[in-house]
Amino acid sequence: MKRFSRGLRAGVIVGMLAAAACARAYTVIDDSGRTLSLARPAERIVSLSPGITELLFALGVGNRVVAVSEFSDYPAAARSLPRVARAQGIDLERIAALQPDLVVVWGSGYAPALLEALRRLAVPMYVHEPRTLDAIARSIERLGELTASDRAAAISADFRSRLAALHRRYARRVTVRVFYQVWANPIMTLSGKHLVSELMRTCGASNIFEDLGPLVATVDIESVIAARPEVIIAAEPGGADRGALAAWRRYPQLPAVANDHLVTLDADELDRATVRILDAAAAMCEQVDRARP
Repeated sequence: MKRFSRGLRAGVIVGMLAAAACARAYTVIDDSGRTLSLARPAERIVSLSPGITELLFALGVGNRVVAVSEFSDYPAAARSLPRVARAQGIDLERIAALQPDLVVVWGSGYAPALLEALRRLAVPMYVHEPRTLDAIARSIERLGELTASDRAAAISADFRSRLAALHRRYARRVTVRVFYQVWANPIMTLSGKHLVSELMRTCGASNIFEDLGPLVATVDIESVIAARPEVIIAAEPGGADRGALAAWRRYPQLPAVANDHLVTLDADELDRATVRILDAAAAMCEQVDRARP
């Protein structure tokens, strides 16, 4: 009888633990500050930026992604997925028809009115907007929580380890002045609040327009010349030099031009807030280091 009683109690405990596991909520706070809670891990996911798509595949849940945005081309498996968003907007009807249980959206990639329209679909929505390198690691962890990915902890830990290694190697070296060109005509650049400026600091470089107010701003040739950048950087898909910086060769008085430190990085690595941004960071640090005396 005692043996039966012990067995009964053990069965009850196991049942309670199983019920608790089933009742577990998958809860995170997204980059807009909103709390999102799922009753179970997401199984049908709509990804509304190429970087988000890349992160979901890295987490091992690419098979759960049912639709993506335009330019979601990495990894190769993402290229065959249905497109439901482009620069012109989001196809809300197609998203609703796909019956997703999670939409992950790039917050600043779409107008506020579109984000509100997405919310009205009554589908759980996670806003992805990492503004710092550590925020990328946190995004990996949060998306890992929402999908119950068993890879998230290892990926975020490796990301932080690689970032720390770059910082130890380069951050305290002689500072190099860098101009980052977003666009050539008009000339556009980034302020110190942008993620790319944090990469520069990791490399021991300083953004010559660190103190600008807006995240992205238009500047003139004279202000660039006055700042005397030692390295000028642009980014193009695949890192291919398409001549975006060629016009600066008309100004040989610039140290970056005189010493041939005009650098083109891979835009797909640099512009998407994924683990591959550290590949772009390593390339940037090497180029910055070349400009040191």
